[in-house]
Amino acid sequence: MVSSNRFAALPLCSLLLALLLCAVGASSSSSSSTNATKIGQGYRLVSIEETPDGGLIGILQVKQKTKTYGPDIPLLRFYVKHETDNRLRVHITDAQKQRWEVPYNLLPREQPPPLSQSIGKSRKNPITVSQYSGSEFLFSYTSDPFSFAVKRKSNGETLFDSSSGDSDPFSSLVFKDQYLEISTKLPKDASLYGLGENTQPHGIKLYPSDPYTLYTTDISAINLNADLYGSHPVYMDLRNAGGKASAHAVLLLNSNGMDVFYTGTSLTYKIIGGVFDFYFFSGPSPLNVVDQYTTLIGRPAPMPYWAFGFHQCRWGYHNLSVVEDVVENYKKAQIPLDVIWNDDDHMDGKKDFTLNPVNYPRPKLLNFLDKIHNIGMKYIVIIDPGIAVNTSYGVYQRGVANDVFIKYDGEPFLAQVWPGAVNFPDFLNPKTVSWWVDEIHRFHELVPVDGLWIDMNEVSNFCSGKCKIPKGKCPTGTGPGWICCLDCKNITKTRWDDPPYKINASGIKAPIGFKTIATSAYHYNGVLEYDAHSLYGFSQTIATHKGLQGLQGKRPFILSRSTYVGSGKYAAHWTGDNQGTWENLRYSISTMLNFGIFGVPMVGSDICGFYPQPTEELCNRWIEVGAFYPFSRDHANYYSPRQELYQWQSVAESARNALGIRYKLLPFLYTLNYEAHVSGAPIARPLFFSFPTYTECYGLSTQFLLGSSLMVSPVLEQGKTQVKALFPPGSWYSLLDWTHTITSKDGVYITLDAPLHVVNVHLYQNTILPMQQGGMVSKEARATPFTLIVTFPSDATQGEAKGNLFLDNDELPDMNLGNGYSTYVDLHATVDQGAVKVWSEVQEGKFALDKGWIIDSISVLGLEGSGAVSSLEIDGKPLMGGSNVNVTTSAHEHLNSEGEGEKKTVMVALRGLSIPVGKNFAMTWKMG
Repeated sequence: MVSSNRFAALPLCSLLLALLLCAVGASSSSSSSTNATKIGQGYRLVSIEETPDGGLIGILQVKQKTKTYGPDIPLLRFYVKHETDNRLRVHITDAQKQRWEVPYNLLPREQPPPLSQSIGKSRKNPITVSQYSGSEFLFSYTSDPFSFAVKRKSNGETLFDSSSGDSDPFSSLVFKDQYLEISTKLPKDASLYGLGENTQPHGIKLYPSDPYTLYTTDISAINLNADLYGSHPVYMDLRNAGGKASAHAVLLLNSNGMDVFYTGTSLTYKIIGGVFDFYFFSGPSPLNVVDQYTTLIGRPAPMPYWAFGFHQCRWGYHNLSVVEDVVENYKKAQIPLDVIWNDDDHMDGKKDFTLNPVNYPRPKLLNFLDKIHNIGMKYIVIIDPGIAVNTSYGVYQRGVANDVFIKYDGEPFLAQVWPGAVNFPDFLNPKTVSWWVDEIHRFHELVPVDGLWIDMNEVSNFCSGKCKIPKGKCPTGTGPGWICCLDCKNITKTRWDDPPYKINASGIKAPIGFKTIATSAYHYNGVLEYDAHSLYGFSQTIATHKGLQGLQGKRPFILSRSTYVGSGKYAAHWTGDNQGTWENLRYSISTMLNFGIFGVPMVGSDICGFYPQPTEELCNRWIEVGAFYPFSRDHANYYSPRQELYQWQSVAESARNALGIRYKLLPFLYTLNYEAHVSGAPIARPLFFSFPTYTECYGLSTQFLLGSSLMVSPVLEQGKTQVKALFPPGSWYSLLDWTHTITSKDGVYITLDAPLHVVNVHLYQNTILPMQQGGMVSKEARATPFTLIVTFPSDATQGEAKGNLFLDNDELPDMNLGNGYSTYVDLHATVDQGAVKVWSEVQEGKFALDKGWIIDSISVLGLEGSGAVSSLEIDGKPLMGGSNVNVTTSAHEHLNSEGEGEKKTVMVALRGLSIPVGKNFAMTWKMG
């Protein structure tokens, strides 16, 4: 949905000018560079000892007090612990007073020892050595000035080093109430990824001197290098020493606003509150890193099967008949569609949990939902956090009665969003969570929605400062209403509203309370908005998940705009308000890949752009990318012309082709969803995840993988009918024509034909890919027979391939084996001197057997020889001439010169097999 800063009607430059004027008016003593004057001389270590849990606790004393950004905290307590074999924690806080941290009930994790244990106790276990060793990491420290380093134990490589020498442009450790600074040195050849959410014009790799500011903000995603809707203070560092690659990650668990300065040889954090709470994850592979990271922050939520179908939304479906028309037109155009969405059009006066009685009359809406639910389609609506201040509105009445709103000066903080004047629920308050859960249940009784879309939760406010409702007119849910009409005064009287260090908010050092909740407002138990701001969307997501969890025993589906560390455990994410431009199409790939690293694998961008209207050619190319986003949705703005995929005949054709592939791949995507849920593995991945030693792909942001071996190489430029694609070493097979292969020993760039309706997708060697036959809705596609594609290296006499398949009752809340409603299949294949074997190992086969799923065909690619197949057996029984099995062989066409002149290779396809998915099978044959 559009927000205050989406500006379909308001030019972006007008907003930036307004923001700039605000920012100029505020005092600023920060520097936009790390080359500022150094602040103080850091701290010295005055004592250190072992803790009963095997960690270290030390006391640090400030060496020289400075006034820059406020007084220094004189004594710090640092605590270090190897929490697991592959995770090290370094926690630094005020030694005498409790400071704000990300709440432990919101993000469950080990608690450091209480502060009372740190000071004034006799030192029973003093430490004299300056190293502390774990399984994977070696932690070391220097006493004066205090600094610490983290090394990889296996090779001694320094991963983090906080020391500051005279020639370094950054300070030693700085710890003030509202300004914390720490830096690490980095080797020049380290490739860094992460630190989001932002739109990165240079691609997925962090780019030296680009600004990285973390503070959840509602400015549209078209703003480059600015703090957007989420805050993820984590980066992955990939290094390659002598052809051996290793990755690790660093999380700074802190919810306060921060700037991170990356120079290429150092990285500096400047934070306006909280504590230093570092977690180091040892990897060494990128997949290991995300596994270790999501072990701490929470495994990604299991998504229902239908969520991997195609979704259609638009802000501006003014009445139910328009929605019915959209569904009908998708059907007529033969374009698959699983989920139809409503932005705020269904609401009564844009109020949450209501229905417009004229445009969305409940009896007609319920009839429509019965109709689409019967064919397996789903319906999702939007919910914004702002609750309309309206004494006749039951949601508001119950909110007031339960005292659920964020406060300012003892009263609910007043803001303005779509319905007009609103109050914001305080999701850190347990009473608010109970009230919100109850409102979701009440709404579900009114409208049986299949999921909820939570938007504007950064949180977005059309006004700034302390406001009251004016006597004149103010929007009440009619019209766009994003111009502030409340009577407001700026708040600069507290150090929370006007902190001494100005982060680069909105890319222009906007005041941190601008167009959001005033940072001196407070939550439950006196928690300041200043500290908790970036957690708002995360806390709302948890409450919404709790509300949906109890409904009809079904698996929740939530789409959230604002995210924080751990959001992926509860929700999917879309990348916000993008533009219908070729640049934004390119940016969408980097943002998607970043969120996989952040533990939010179910992610995608508005296909064809949110505004303005895309060109026909761009929309063709965008669906060819968007059909392979984990979350695939077309969404457009109120003020843009219609852009459903059937609006242009050419786009409809591209959609049928690209979504046709997606719907055949649904069992594969759903299995990746299971892998994400059990190991954190991203669904969409950068190529370096599978090829970490191949440095050519470290910065590649124009291609991506689904899983470990399915590569998408889309056209991202106007007027192009070819695409130059990078193929890492090995054999790749076109998914559009399985006989087309590209093989290289060292990796190769190939120019591929890509006419308007074609997207190039390739499958890597050593893979078994399960597919079905597609359909117009996932429920229908799910009932079709399976095909297995087996790929061997095309130049090898020996090879093995693997794949897997997870099937379950996707409506059940949990996604696991052993509940009687799931089946897991490991798929294997080998070739050795012309003898081919394909077999399965099934766990919990009953569910798949009860569903009657069968494997109809198996195609094996990259086999040597003329193609004659002899002594074909299934489960030890020869397939006689009279069976229904049809065997065909086709020669491979090598599309690059490296493949020419090599041994001839063929594809063998067997059809008509009728092998039950839920039973082990073994098939063998010999190649002539």
